[in-house]
Amino acid sequence: MRRLAAIVALNDAGVIGRAGALPWHIPEDLKHFRRVTMGHAILMGRRTHDSIGKALPGRRNLVLSRSEAPIAQGAERVADDALPMVIGGAEIYRLAMPQVTELFLTEVHRQVEGDAHFPEFDRHDFEERSRRPAETETDVEFVHLVRRRS
Repeated sequence: MRRLAAIVALNDAGVIGRAGALPWHIPEDLKHFRRVTMGHAILMGRRTHDSIGKALPGRRNLVLSRSEAPIAQGAERVADDALPMVIGGAEIYRLAMPQVTELFLTEVHRQVEGDAHFPEFDRHDFEERSRRPAETETDVEFVHLVRRRS
């Protein structure tokens, strides 16, 4: 199986977004996201791309979209056969999860309302390789999961 990673911040109910944006602002998570994704190709849906508003520097920005709507300079529109690090949104995560071999989760233990959710998955399919608490937030943990071989 080819390696395919996904990175996501989600709360205990699986909420990942609200009204096209993150439902929280956690600077340490943004630094974690940058460190983990830097130098990698990143795959996102058009709405996620639109919410970011620009190509993220130091990464190959791939936008999976059926729309011909313009995308930011420095980003590329791709077909669904690309295999980079998946960064969202909800529909892109849903499509990718059967092939995802690694998950980089930021677990945000907060109750928030949201309209975008990470797809349900069986954690028993993954081995936890690391877990560390955030240094600046008492209710945030960074978790690295690797899919178990069948």
